[in-house]
Amino acid sequence: MAATLFAFLLFLSWSPPVPSRPTVYPGPPSPSRMLQNGTRHLPDIIIIGVRKGGTRALIEMLSLHSSITSAENEVHFFDWESHYQQGLTWYASQMPSAQPGQLTVEKTPAYFTCAKVPERVFHMNPNVRLLLIVRDPVDRVLSDYTQVFYNHLQKRKQPQPIEDLLLLKDGQLNLAYKALNRSLYYTHMQQWLTIFPRTSFHVVDGDALIREPLDEMRKVENFLGLEPQINAENFYFNRTKGFYCLRDREGHERCLHSSKGRTHPQVSPEILQKLRDYFHKPNRKFFELVGRTFDWNQASEDRQETQTLKGE
Repeated sequence: MAATLFAFLLFLSWSPPVPSRPTVYPGPPSPSRMLQNGTRHLPDIIIIGVRKGGTRALIEMLSLHSSITSAENEVHFFDWESHYQQGLTWYASQMPSAQPGQLTVEKTPAYFTCAKVPERVFHMNPNVRLLLIVRDPVDRVLSDYTQVFYNHLQKRKQPQPIEDLLLLKDGQLNLAYKALNRSLYYTHMQQWLTIFPRTSFHVVDGDALIREPLDEMRKVENFLGLEPQINAENFYFNRTKGFYCLRDREGHERCLHSSKGRTHPQVSPEILQKLRDYFHKPNRKFFELVGRTFDWNQASEDRQETQTLKGE
């Protein structure tokens, strides 16, 4: 009898080992609908990146749909410890009010390159839908530099020439430059795919979103299971700015902030070639990883002469 009682108590005290990779358990409703804060709830959709890939344009275009409500600012919940420690209730409080049936979306481009974020997002909601928007990695590096350049000017700091950041004294690429690392899409996507299945992601072509926004947004609607609603009437080309602006359901027109569309710095053809050579293999691996090929083989110097940034 004592042996039986001991075995029973041992069984109650035993807890199963924690798996090395989170497991999806079917059945219960999405946590984004379980944790309520008035009419605010955790996001159903997260735009995880990339920085300077077109995340602002993407969330603005997605907000044209009546079934979408979007957070106004980048929340940085999963990558900033000071925010993450405040918990999911605080995170939900940062979301916009949602009507019944509406999906909530937030975007924080820093999520994509932060190693601790994928598992944190998974534990928030393993069924969350993830949008990743990418563009030519060479152009993304130049755009990244451009943003920092203007930020320094606004703070009355002296910006460094891009050549000083990109190159070491011996002329080789400075691989410690953060902007280069952010364009290694393959490396960061691998981290996400160790936690989430490929079906959780939709990859948006940021370069195509500039040229033909409607085609890319139809693909996004399809991935999210939304009734097709965004149409050609929602876009008009602004010749002054050089990119598409938006027209909402009420006919109100708006363009992206003036910080979008800034001209890239002029970079020598030799440096551009170094960048293209550096990203060649990682790009091919990324294409295989996501099952989609992007047209990133055009000469970056030609694009610099003929177009400005649109919808960063």
